Amino acid sequence: MNDRRHLLLTFGAVALGAGLPGPAGAQAPAPALDTVRILTGFPPGGTVDVVARRLADRLRGTYARTMLVENKPGAGGRLAVEELRRAAPDGTTLLITPAAMVTLYPHLYPKLSYGIDDVTAVCGATTVVFGLAVGPAVPEGVRTLKDFLDWARVTPARASFGSPGAGSPPHYVGALLDKESGVALNHVPYRGTVPGVQDTLGGQIASFIGPIGDYLPHLKTGRLRVLATSGPTRTRFLPDVPTFTELGFKPLEQVEWYGFFLPWKAAPDVVARAANALRSALAGPEMAEGLAPFGLEVAATPTAQLARAVREEHAAWAPVVKRVGFTPES
Repeated sequence: MNDRRHLLLTFGAVALGAGLPGPAGAQAPAPALDTVRILTGFPPGGTVDVVARRLADRLRGTYARTMLVENKPGAGGRLAVEELRRAAPDGTTLLITPAAMVTLYPHLYPKLSYGIDDVTAVCGATTVVFGLAVGPAVPEGVRTLKDFLDWARVTPARASFGSPGAGSPPHYVGALLDKESGVALNHVPYRGTVPGVQDTLGGQIASFIGPIGDYLPHLKTGRLRVLATSGPTRTRFLPDVPTFTELGFKPLEQVEWYGFFLPWKAAPDVVARAANALRSALAGPEMAEGLAPFGLEVAATPTAQLARAVREEHAAWAPVVKRVGFTPES
């Protein structure tokens, strides 16, 4: 891909290190809003939902008297973006979404009901890297990415990788590995990460590419082995696992981010108030420590940087989508 996702993480970390007060140490103004919804396009229990609910707890009583998380699962996260597009731009409806719903999907779905100009960037929230993990369907001796590719080359009927969904960023990571390595890898799309990880653990598929946080609870059992991660540098959550870039696959470098958005007509003062509240809620060790078990890094990216990242990543996806050649109808 490129290193713009890494730059987003860097800017987010700088913003958090600048001494923003957390909710406990700040004199927060009286809430100006009564009830605020945080929309998420995924079911309860997933990483996006976890971030939304933790932030809702910290925003309750400061940004609004009542904070609600509304899950709108379906269509790969698109339903929540469509719901935001119809919402009033008064700050009472926020969306938290992975970047792909805004930056990648417009390239995939010609009839998509929204584009990057239909949302207003507010604040970054977290970042996560992807990992390629293998399970019992792969011989125990396969311990490196090279081992896996060598095994896949001689056992093409069993050489598969799962992803959280067709057209998702992990799907593209796997498709690029196929092209860069010259080893044919059969893609098995799932409706989310959890069922794919379970099938990898059960030996139904050889490997899975998804957010590393979904692997962490299973690593101690030895039934799951992560062979490579997608960040520009090794993640602190798996310091012994090399990156795809280290292993000679630079195009697979990718850091996914979750960001907050308002409807496109939101006024600057509405955006600023929401951004200030979110950055304050994200600050401090409590949030960072609470999200670490999910493989998430806090990255409270400022509004202007997030807006720039949306446009840059939207442009960066175009050649990747063309190279891979995947369409929802293919």
